[in-house]
Amino acid sequence: MRNSLIALGLTAVVTHPASAYDGLVTKQSFDYPGAFTTVGGATIKQVKVGYETLGKLDAAGTNAILIPHFFSGNSHFAGRYKADDKAAGYWDGIVGPGKALDTDKYFLISVDTLCNINTMDGITVTTGPASTDPDTGKPYAMRFPEVQIHDFVTIQKALLDKLGVKKLHAVMGASMGSLQSYEWAATYPAMVERLIAVIPAAQIDAYGIERVRHWGDIIKLDPAWKHGDYYGGPEPIDGLVAAFKVLSLDTLAPEWGDAAYGRKWADPAKDPAKSYDNLYAVEAAADASALARAKSSDADNLICLARANELFTVGGKDSLEEGLKPIKAKTLLLPSHNDHLLFPEATRHVRDLLQAQGTKVEYQELAGPMGHVNGVVGMGQAADLVAKFLAE
Repeated sequence: MRNSLIALGLTAVVTHPASAYDGLVTKQSFDYPGAFTTVGGATIKQVKVGYETLGKLDAAGTNAILIPHFFSGNSHFAGRYKADDKAAGYWDGIVGPGKALDTDKYFLISVDTLCNINTMDGITVTTGPASTDPDTGKPYAMRFPEVQIHDFVTIQKALLDKLGVKKLHAVMGASMGSLQSYEWAATYPAMVERLIAVIPAAQIDAYGIERVRHWGDIIKLDPAWKHGDYYGGPEPIDGLVAAFKVLSLDTLAPEWGDAAYGRKWADPAKDPAKSYDNLYAVEAAADASALARAKSSDADNLICLARANELFTVGGKDSLEEGLKPIKAKTLLLPSHNDHLLFPEATRHVRDLLQAQGTKVEYQELAGPMGHVNGVVGMGQAADLVAKFLAE
C-alpha cells in the first residue's frame, strides 16, 4: 500500500526521499476498552484502530513521540511493510538512527484515526461509516456518530496508557496531525513536553470550513452515493475522484504546476486545442492520481473525516486565545511559506498568542513549490531544527 505523500492529495507528482529507516514495520491493532463515548455524547459500542511503532519505550515511559497523521494519511509515517514496497512512510527521510526522529533515542508511535479514508486499502485499521454496526450487522454508513479531533486524542490516550507511556517527549503532526497535536497539548498539558506543529492550524476558520465542506459535497453529487447507503452496490467512485482532484489542488501552490508540468500535453501527438478528450499533462496526472486514491478510499469516511476537521477549535473553545491558554509545552511551529489551505499568517498569530502567555515558541517557515504539501515532502529541510528542538 502506498500512503499518500501529500497532506490531502496528489501522489503521482512527488518522489520520496532516500529511505532513512531500514527496518520493516508492522501494523498493529488496538481495541478501545468498552464502549466509546464521543465528545458529542454519542456511543460507539466497538472501536478498533491501527497503530505503528518504531524504537523502544524506556523504563520510565518518557521517551515517546506521538506522530498524529494528516487528512489523507494513516499511521504509516516511516519504514516499509515489506522489503520490496515501492514507497516508505511519508516522513521516512527524517526517521531512523541518528536522524531527527532518532529511533535509538525515541519511541515513535502513530495511530490511525477514526473514519480514516484509507479503509479500503487492506492495511489501515479504523472504525467509521464503512464499519459494521454491531446492532444491525450492516455498515453504519452516514448513521455513524459525528466524531471530532478530540475523540481521536481520547483514543490515542487510551492506547498510550496501555503501552505504558507516562509522558510525551513530543507530539508532532502535519496538517490534521497538527490539529491533534494542539489538542493534545491543550488537553494534557502536564503530559506533553514539546509540541511540533507542521503546516498547522489551531482552529478551522470560516474560510477553511467552507473549503473542506466542498470535498464532501462533491461526493454527494454522485448518484451512486445514495445518501451514504451505497454499501453492497456500486460505489460513488466518480464523486470520490472529483473530490480528490479538488482537495489535491487545494493543497498545492501555483509554483508546483509550473515546476512539474507547465503547459505540456499529456500526449505529444494530441493537441488539447483539437479535442476536449486531449489533455494537458497536469490534467492526466491529476486524473490518474485521484482514481488511484479513490480505489483505496471510502466516500462516507471522507465526508465524516472532513466534518471532524470543520468542527475543530483547540480545547473546544470558540476563542482561539482561550483554547491556547492551557498549552505549556515548548513549541516549534513549521508552516509552509506558500500554503494556500492553512495560511502562515494564521500560524504567526498563534505564535504571538502563545508567546504572550509565556509559552516558549520557535517559528520557521518551510520553503518549496508545493504549498501545503511542503510539510509532508519537504520536512528534510527542517530536520536539523527538529533534532535540536527535541534535544533541548
